[in-house]
Amino acid sequence: MRRWICALTVCLLLLTLTPAWAETKRIDTWYEIFPRSYRDSDGDGLGDLQGIMEKLDYISGMGYTGIWLMPVMASPSYHKYDVMDYCSIDPEYGTMEDLRQLTRACHARDIRLILDLPLNHTSTRHPWFIQACDALKAGDVDCPYVDYYVFSDQNGGSMVPLDDSGWYYDEQFAGGNMPDLNLASETVRGEIASILAFYLQYVGVDGFRLDAVTSYFAGKDDNIAFLRWLKETCEQLKPGSFLVGECWKGLNDIADYYASGVDAFFLFPVSQAEGSVCRALRARRPGEMFVSEMDRLYEALPDVLWAPFLSNHDTGRTVGSLQARQNLPRAKFAEAVLQLMGGASFTYYGEEIGMVGAGADPNKRLPMLWGDGRETELPPGTDRVEYAYPSVEEQEADPNSLLNYCRAVNALRKAHPEIAGGANRWVYAGDYAVIAERSEDGVSCLVAMNFSGSKTQTLTLDGLYTLSDEVETGKEHADVLWQRGKTVLKLPPYAVCVLKAAE
Repeated sequence: MRRWICALTVCLLLLTLTPAWAETKRIDTWYEIFPRSYRDSDGDGLGDLQGIMEKLDYISGMGYTGIWLMPVMASPSYHKYDVMDYCSIDPEYGTMEDLRQLTRACHARDIRLILDLPLNHTSTRHPWFIQACDALKAGDVDCPYVDYYVFSDQNGGSMVPLDDSGWYYDEQFAGGNMPDLNLASETVRGEIASILAFYLQYVGVDGFRLDAVTSYFAGKDDNIAFLRWLKETCEQLKPGSFLVGECWKGLNDIADYYASGVDAFFLFPVSQAEGSVCRALRARRPGEMFVSEMDRLYEALPDVLWAPFLSNHDTGRTVGSLQARQNLPRAKFAEAVLQLMGGASFTYYGEEIGMVGAGADPNKRLPMLWGDGRETELPPGTDRVEYAYPSVEEQEADPNSLLNYCRAVNALRKAHPEIAGGANRWVYAGDYAVIAERSEDGVSCLVAMNFSGSKTQTLTLDGLYTLSDEVETGKEHADVLWQRGKTVLKLPPYAVCVLKAAE
């Protein structure tokens, strides 16, 4: 690590102003980017930070208010989860000044930026690990860097032999040349605090996505304690920093991890083919199942910020999970459900144009299909390339495209902040249609959704309501009619609308 840079960063703490929005309640609509596959700015075939900067107006125009960048630090791999230098940018992606410029450009558009931070392990090429290994081979067990990792002279479990030295190192992610850091070491924690300060203060990012938080230690309590330390450290460095953790577990475990104080944890039970959204859309009584699944979430995770998503870089993409390659209305409706279920939603790049990919990880990280000849090269190891829907350029020109639908849903969510952060009450829950009241700070609205792709639903509500907003899945429109103090609501197939009480 460049210690002098990190020391300078700490000195800058008192000189950096906290953005005004960090002091207010804010629930973002996040957009995950794999930089290598997103946008190539210099024609070398690889996506880079300048390429992302070129597309900030597109991202902002789509209604995303936060960006999560997958790892950008120096690394020998294409995925870059094996870091060689935490205070660096991989040359494939650009420079540290590029990242600082990107951060400033995001803030100018009121977009928050968080970085993927893999703390479980480093690359075997990290100077810390190289110096530790050299010391052990020379018989110097007192070298300070030996304490940075988990070494043993006993084999077993996830231990990996260190050449023929008689020593072994722990590696939970087997075969990846990623030795585990000793996160119990105060010296290592001091290094991590400097890394956090470097990015939060010198670079100016707004927080971190925390990789594999259940693998920091063998026990849950130790993981939660370490996360608590991370959150407290970030808050001291930059109040309002946003942390979201990858806790790939069931609801009960996710609920336990919120005790750490970390802002949110990804809702894996909602995502993928067997998650709440896709299962509900495939069910015989989809509305009923969706309400049941949501009630399960409210019971397990009350009064915390949710982080729902449908797919990410480790999972099959949503269009494939939904079997919606030729079912555009279903693909649209799934995006609406994600954005309107509440919490800080996360959308993987390309979901807004219906990209597909499953199987080997590189298949899930295909080039963003811009349609202007500026796509990146395929990630190494890709064995299947498929695009179910047209490019960004083509969908921009089509008012009925998935892209324009996603833009409209994001706009609806932004126009009604109570949808993301308000309390939920079911006004109607049927086999197909559901209506939820969302209320926050004295403001409320009704969110109505028809989970049927073929049948119009007609519902009667007590009281008088007007149609405030609608996102159109097909050619039909939602409609309201007042009859003797009641509201009759007509919901066409896959309709989504917001109602407000008549004044």
